[in-house]
Amino acid sequence: MGSIRERLNDAIFARVAGPEGTIHRDRIHGTPGPRWFEPGSPITRVHGEASMYVGGLRAVLLQTLQPQAMTAVAEHSGYRGDIWGRLARTSRFLAVTTFGMADDAQQAVDVVKAIHERVVGTMPDGTPYTATDPHLLEWVHIAEIHSFLLAHQRYGARPLDQAGRDEYVAQTAFVARKLGALDPPTTEAELEAAMARFRPELTVTDHAREAVSYLIWHPDLPLPARLPYGVLVAASIGLMPQWSRRPLGLPTIPLVHDRVAGPLGALATRTIRWAMTSDPSVVARLQAQREADAPGLGAAS
Repeated sequence: MGSIRERLNDAIFARVAGPEGTIHRDRIHGTPGPRWFEPGSPITRVHGEASMYVGGLRAVLLQTLQPQAMTAVAEHSGYRGDIWGRLARTSRFLAVTTFGMADDAQQAVDVVKAIHERVVGTMPDGTPYTATDPHLLEWVHIAEIHSFLLAHQRYGARPLDQAGRDEYVAQTAFVARKLGALDPPTTEAELEAAMARFRPELTVTDHAREAVSYLIWHPDLPLPARLPYGVLVAASIGLMPQWSRRPLGLPTIPLVHDRVAGPLGALATRTIRWAMTSDPSVVARLQAQREADAPGLGAAS
């Protein structure tokens, strides 16, 4: 049984973290030094959970709805030919800023900001866009954080209470400000208000439809991986707002789709969580979180 768990963990980790994932993992979790966030605090609980697989896919689907952000991705990203490379870089950024040394976290932020400075272009109507726009940075941030938190509450092993959810949003706002967002939400209520504020500008473009079609129907995956990937996609669709489904070509009958996707998504995340516990770095992180959560110790904000 241990061998099966290890093989499954290795296969998942290699796909998500990339060919050099082990090297980066060992540095992130094994190098001593000050971190931005304490073990056991909400951000480490959410970002270290198997539910992130569902939340990450939901975040990508949601982000396609902002025209300028989606155009920037379509015109400056290799997502069609390097979707798994992008996933590895994104997961590494989240891991470094959440669990890594403070100096490494700042370096990761500086690299992303340098990349953003080169992402400029023009919308079809002549409106210019740039990835350094604080408005677009806020949208990308809240789409991610809203998705990660929602997936954690639905599929996480230990959902956060209200105080924990507010602290999670505040902790992620610290990273968002580092990236250039000016006034990211710092409580769950502010996060919901920010989502509502963006709603009028969200729409479906041809770029969005192409990206969604690629992610859902034509992922660059070997056949054995298509079924588990499909389960995670179905679970992520089940968390999408109802108003977004028909324009994006997603299932529009939630009572049919979501009743099936929900239990399958829970099974998939439990399986991933089970496989992840064969990873020494995960075991050590879980132990640190348990110690931080122990009565009398607490978790630093």
